[in-house]
Amino acid sequence: MSVNLSKGQAISLEKNDGATLTAVRMGLGWQAAKRRGLFGSRTREVDLDASAVLFAGQEPQDVVFFRHLVSDDGSVRHTGDNLVGGVGQGDDEAILVDLQRVPAHIDQIVFTVNSFTGQTFQEVQNAFCRLVDETNGQELARYTLAGGGDYTAQIMAKVHRAGSGWTMTALGAPANGRTFQDLMPAIRRHL
Repeated sequence: MSVNLSKGQAISLEKNDGATLTAVRMGLGWQAAKRRGLFGSRTREVDLDASAVLFAGQEPQDVVFFRHLVSDDGSVRHTGDNLVGGVGQGDDEAILVDLQRVPAHIDQIVFTVNSFTGQTFQEVQNAFCRLVDETNGQELARYTLAGGGDYTAQIMAKVHRAGSGWTMTALGAPANGRTFQDLMPAIRRHL
């Protein structure tokens, strides 16, 4: 059973049987919004990029994004860059996290999405991020990016250590920037 998360809501990443999750996928999906023009409706391709920034306390230790597909320790992996989104109902980009392999000093992984081409979320529709149990494909949580605001990025969610397990918090914080580097000041406010 999937949980539809609202901004700021946290869920424990513990399975129904009390076991902890071992591998998760953060999926991102979107479509370009149709715009009315002089000659009818049209769409302009939108290149959204998913990134995962790994933190130890307040300090970034590594990042996974379209130009660095695997974390240095191998525990986090990006499946590849999608330049247009909207292929179907599934994930357009995904980041896989092997929670058992994440080094002990990494206490938070923050997931972001940004418009590399600089278009605002007013030009995006049906955007979502979701967390999936990678061992069985079950969707655990979904956060819908609603509102289509005048910003180019969102700090989507974070997965952070909670005792011996992990918790996911939906952040949904709007930001501006074309890359994860541009978003670092905004990310730090959510650590």
